Amino acid sequence: MCELLGMSANVPTDLCFSFTGLLHRGGGTGPHRDGWGVVFYEGKGIRAFRDSAPSVESEIAKLVSQFPMKSCIAISHIREANVGVVSLENTHPFVRELWGQNWTFAHNGQLANVDDLPLGEFTPVGTTDSERAFCWLLAKIKYRFGDPDTIAEDRVNYWRQLKRWCDHLKDMGVTNLLFSEGRYLYAYCSTKLTWITRRAPFGEAQLSDAEMTVDFGEHTTCNDVVTVIATKPLTNNESWTQMEPGEFIVFDQGEVAFSLS
Repeated sequence: MCELLGMSANVPTDLCFSFTGLLHRGGGTGPHRDGWGVVFYEGKGIRAFRDSAPSVESEIAKLVSQFPMKSCIAISHIREANVGVVSLENTHPFVRELWGQNWTFAHNGQLANVDDLPLGEFTPVGTTDSERAFCWLLAKIKYRFGDPDTIAEDRVNYWRQLKRWCDHLKDMGVTNLLFSEGRYLYAYCSTKLTWITRRAPFGEAQLSDAEMTVDFGEHTTCNDVVTVIATKPLTNNESWTQMEPGEFIVFDQGEVAFSLS
């Protein structure tokens, strides 16, 4: 199976520490050798990096781990292929435009009968079940709600509907998801997903998969709030929260804005 990494923060924050832990699992401490990707939101734009090579061997991944690109929302993925060949077009996260927004989607799991999902006007570029599920979800959002103003009128109802659609995918197979339109970060757990919120007083964190320690108190202010979501905890000296199967969480600027099990 693949592994996921996401971040939601109230101030632009770099992902270097967490991404370093993840990339070692991509062919080093883990079996996920079939590509990797990461998307950083910056205003309405995104910075996207992908490679079909194992992240532990990728020069692009090393650049991302060392260059402090700051973002309030980031989504990353390392792949262990089960549907679709190892190729750049099958590498997560996938990105599509809807309503002038960049939507990003990453999936851990395997889905059955994805060819039965109606996609509307959204067409997969690659051959993964994950990308087809993403296209289906965007089609459902577009034709159910029509425009962002309708969503803004009753955002909680929209979030509840997103959870129901994620539940439908869960009925088709393992569905651990991270996705975003640039404002909120959505996390859905089918089998395994964990998260941690760091806020003042910040402490020291030690990666589980690399010899790297960071004292976040040296790099933050007392007002910073940063939440990191990962398939498995990335550090060995912090307490991570395990999501329940079927749980859906909306993160906004590092805080939990909505949660439904």
